[in-house]
Amino acid sequence: MRILGIESSCDETAIALVTGKGDWLKVENSTVLSQIQTHQQYGGVVPEVAAREHLAAIFPMLERELPFDGQGIDAIAVTSGPGLAPALRVGVEVAKALAWSWGAPLIPVCHMEGHVYASWLPRSKRLFPFFPQRVPKFPALSLIVSGGHTELVMMHDHGKFERIGETLDDAAGEAFDKVAKMLGLQYPGGPNIARLAVGGNKTAFDFPRGMIERDDFTFSFSGIKTSVLYTLRKNEDKLDDAKFKSDIAASFQEAVVDVLTQKSMRAIEQYKPKSFILAGGVAANIELRNRIIKEGERRVTRVFVPPFSYSVDNAAMIAAAGYFRARNPKNFIEPVDLVADSNMDIV
Repeated sequence: MRILGIESSCDETAIALVTGKGDWLKVENSTVLSQIQTHQQYGGVVPEVAAREHLAAIFPMLERELPFDGQGIDAIAVTSGPGLAPALRVGVEVAKALAWSWGAPLIPVCHMEGHVYASWLPRSKRLFPFFPQRVPKFPALSLIVSGGHTELVMMHDHGKFERIGETLDDAAGEAFDKVAKMLGLQYPGGPNIARLAVGGNKTAFDFPRGMIERDDFTFSFSGIKTSVLYTLRKNEDKLDDAKFKSDIAASFQEAVVDVLTQKSMRAIEQYKPKSFILAGGVAANIELRNRIIKEGERRVTRVFVPPFSYSVDNAAMIAAAGYFRARNPKNFIEPVDLVADSNMDIV
């Protein structure tokens, strides 16, 4: 089965073709056009600007990558939520038009579910398509961590999710972005914090680890954000000191990684999944990846961390989720019935 994936939930316009056979997937092509430079002048993503950029980019991308009549495409998977409503609508409306024009089945996909399915994508191009590869086994536990979400989700089977914990306030990625602004770093904050932290002392500041002592799986990152703000206010004379800022970044990153890792490991010990999946844009953070792999492999047989290119927003992961959803025709939707849902939930 050959799936066209379309992604436009935030500031990346992406399309991909993914072919599946059994549990094995092959990425024929995956194209992502980032809007980072456009939004840097605003200090963050402006929804209406993002939508205009998607509209300008998506049709040339489709013309370059796809046959005009959609020949050979068995279904279309599109991110229908969550995300920025104006941005989502571009991808959704394009997918609806293509499905109607080609007569292809249409599959709405939750963006967060797509991030989970990034771990089913092959880590590299292989000589033989559908070469057996290691894929997650069920039940699988996933830490989904991004700019808008931080949650622990049990995946009992394809498309069957149960949330066991989530943030009560800021998401981890949101905290990264806000602290980056405090430090005068450009958007996107997460990667810039990580780069700045490389030269810093991660024990220089003892920032709070929100809810780390609680036995449940709830998260909170508002406290650490506030603590960083107060630390900067108390040290205004050091704001131009590169080493001081690096120490702040490293200490902040260490605190966030501590919370995410310890909560995840506690969940592994309690739920005893066969696999653990790190998913979401913050999964591109090297410190988090390394810690999750190191600690996870002590407790569970299989730890899955997608390649960097599939950790950030892309359409291959949406096509992957669509492939497994396409196994059940009940997941198809009539184009006229599909609407973008900025609050779409994975469970």
